[in-house]
Amino acid sequence: MNNIVNENDFKYYMQDIERYYFGARYSYSELLNNEMVPFKYKTIITKYLKDEVDYETTLESHLYYMNGEGFDYRIYKQLKSRVRTSLYKNPEKKEKGFKEKVYTIEQLVKLDKEEKERLGIIVRELIVSKLALFGFSV
Repeated sequence: MNNIVNENDFKYYMQDIERYYFGARYSYSELLNNEMVPFKYKTIITKYLKDEVDYETTLESHLYYMNGEGFDYRIYKQLKSRVRTSLYKNPEKKEKGFKEKVYTIEQLVKLDKEEKERLGIIVRELIVSKLALFGFSV
């Protein structure tokens, strides 16, 4: 049973002057159906990511299990993507609570699954550079 009271709290889209922010609980199909999501990002999903990932996959799951070998990784790297995560405050001392850390996509894929589990990483948000998206040729 899912213990999260309102799943939609983790499905959001925001932007500031430099970046787009996507809540990691969004699935790719939900992003495609959201009229606020930039058209160019939707085009990247339908044109380049469709063969790499199922549309029902969430950003959270896709980014957590992404490795540095696929075309999807190269796309997110070119978009200067960063990933906001929550992780244990101090996994060695078993301190209670979480802290926030933003990883570049390169840093995140360098961590193997066991290391992510040890650190207690939870993917919260995808951050995409507006300038990189603007410069991405579709």
